[in-house]
Amino acid sequence: MSLKSIIQDMRSRSRRVVQDGTAPEPTDGLVQSCWANMPQELLREVLMRIEASETSWPRRKSVVACAGVCRSWRAITKEIVKTPEVSGKLTFPISIKQPGPRDPLLQCFIKRNRSNQTYYLFLSLTNALNDDGKFLLAARKCKRPTYTDYIISLHAEDLSKGSSTYVGKLRSNFLGTKFTIFDGQPPHSGAKITKSRSTRLVNLKQVSPKFPSGNYPVAHISYELNVLGSRGPRRMQCIMDAIPASAVEPGGVAPTPTELSLSNVELFPSFPFLRSKSNADSLLAEPLASQKDEMLVLRNKTPRWHEQLQCWCLNFHGRVTIASVKNFQLVASSETEPPSQEQEKIILQFGKVGKDLFTMDFRYPISTFQAFAICLSSFDTKIACE
Repeated sequence: MSLKSIIQDMRSRSRRVVQDGTAPEPTDGLVQSCWANMPQELLREVLMRIEASETSWPRRKSVVACAGVCRSWRAITKEIVKTPEVSGKLTFPISIKQPGPRDPLLQCFIKRNRSNQTYYLFLSLTNALNDDGKFLLAARKCKRPTYTDYIISLHAEDLSKGSSTYVGKLRSNFLGTKFTIFDGQPPHSGAKITKSRSTRLVNLKQVSPKFPSGNYPVAHISYELNVLGSRGPRRMQCIMDAIPASAVEPGGVAPTPTELSLSNVELFPSFPFLRSKSNADSLLAEPLASQKDEMLVLRNKTPRWHEQLQCWCLNFHGRVTIASVKNFQLVASSETEPPSQEQEKIILQFGKVGKDLFTMDFRYPISTFQAFAICLSSFDTKIACE
């Protein structure tokens, strides 16, 4: 049974209860319906299972209808739509811009279409490596004479910079050794926009006065040059401009936006019942406390050489099955002092499981969008690194 059919059945039953007049005079006509009187534990389980089984984003009116039945429904609906950090789920499109769960790793996979140079990100609904999954993001490679762009969108077909579903992009230099991740909206209230032709294209479709659309740099990725031409694993580093280094420590906090600046709010809902302030700044995450705060730096975990297999190996715990130079695991980097237990935790891992199928698992403090963009950098040709 889908969420839509449950809501329709709920409404019809509620109307019958009110029209028949057989029940005692209620304070709220809907409270006396069979759905409203369902035990909270059972209701929570039903809604959680429906949400987990859906292969597409829920419509705003469906979520509002659930929250409007009665107080118990409203409380449970609010619980389900909490941030990924708390719920471990990607319920609404805004979830892709929010940090993932602290534990465990959120499991996703990427499908590559070689014919049109497009990449599709899905949320894994089961532990199988070949499930259908829930579509999250798509990216298309646009090669230019001196650089390459990967345009990232919430829509699988509409992948243009001027689209209302544009969420950001990844840009590489000519050699494929340095990349910049640009967010389509400010990651926090102190973010600075980067002026470019693509920024003007985005501004043509400005749809929300709350957010100045454009390109905001949120991360920089670099691959070490292989000047000797030796064979071996790639070395990469990611500087997360909008995330403080303290975010990986116990009690650390990363910026968490609460609304997307999209025009089609009916198809792409955000969080309608978690906001208490009306001003635009309240919808943006707080900036770093001061300019002195260190940015989070991620580095790839060094693989070990396996003598029997004669190859470099990393333990992906069964999530990667094919050896590839693209495979990597990222952990927090600390150059000033020995890494703590929290810094040794894998924040993002990416690896090959089929000819055009790859797994992507990540956790707090990076978001789905940031993780996807970092993985896209591994697909790009690296002339000077191999």
